[in-house]
Amino acid sequence: MYPRLLELPWTIPHFGTITIYTYGVLLAAAYLLGLQLALVRAKARSLDPTRVMDLGIYIIISALVGAKLLLLVTDFQTFRSNPAELLNLMREGGVFYGGLIVAVIVALWYIRRVKLPLWTTCDAFAPGIALGHVIGRFGCFFAGCCFGKPTNVPWAITFTDPFAAANVGTPLNVALHPTQLYEAGAEFLLVTEKSGRKFSGRTFWLYMLLYAISRYIIEIYRGDERGAIGPFSTSQFISLVLAPLAIVMLVYLGRFSGGPAHEGARSRSAA
Repeated sequence: MYPRLLELPWTIPHFGTITIYTYGVLLAAAYLLGLQLALVRAKARSLDPTRVMDLGIYIIISALVGAKLLLLVTDFQTFRSNPAELLNLMREGGVFYGGLIVAVIVALWYIRRVKLPLWTTCDAFAPGIALGHVIGRFGCFFAGCCFGKPTNVPWAITFTDPFAAANVGTPLNVALHPTQLYEAGAEFLLVTEKSGRKFSGRTFWLYMLLYAISRYIIEIYRGDERGAIGPFSTSQFISLVLAPLAIVMLVYLGRFSGGPAHEGARSRSAA
């Protein structure tokens, strides 16, 4: 665990020493590398690079906002009882599902507005989202957040940095499930597309399905407070909704899509 990457020898009046946090650096890298992968894939699919870049910026901004909004909702009692904690909301990463949901809504609006081919564009971005999440979860690992439950498994990890305990409540000197690495590993498997019959929307909805399943399972081993809906954590509940939706969309698109070129051809004829 290494929550603080670098402390510069300068100070800012009223703010103190300048500190560069590992999580912030990796989060920035996650967005930049994820966007770069999406741009490369979009170019291979002959999508308008300017509009794809604009879409990527919209996705980044909306993902940041959505992640923090869902964190606010899931941890509302904490913020309600101690409004000063709202100031810490800006430096916390948030809930990935919140960012994903808001980013998808904004992306669908923008794609329709500029008339990009819907599922081809979504397929171009899906592995970039997965890659960005891999890097982001390593940021969580270094920061000590999103930690797991106590365990005796041989690959357990023990955090020792008092700053992480004070900042995000990381239990110190206790062997824990490395849930951050579990999720990074699951996401990494989704960076590359699977073999099988290709059709527009397949990569995007397959990512949604596999992520929902893996996130539901990983939530069982999480030890941090993250809200609940009935017997399920917030993310588990969303996974229970997302997984069936993804299956329905995969079946529907698989049956009625004309293949990878079909949507692009429709788009060109419409233009």
